[in-house]
Amino acid sequence: MNKALTKSNNKQIAGVCGGLAEYFGFDYTITRLVYTLLTFFTAFAGVIIYIVLWIAMPEAERK
Repeated sequence: MNKALTKSNNKQIAGVCGGLAEYFGFDYTITRLVYTLLTFFTAFAGVIIYIVLWIAMPEAERK
């Protein structure tokens, strides 16, 4: 079983948090909430990480 980290088709902005949730098997909402809280408490460093992941992660296959 070889999973790939890709952007999710369950998108809110770019599919990054949804892709992370699918890859690790977490709930989408919880993943987005935790990511938002971490971004807030790390002086918005998460915004830069999100943009990098947005560019680096490939698109998921459309179903």
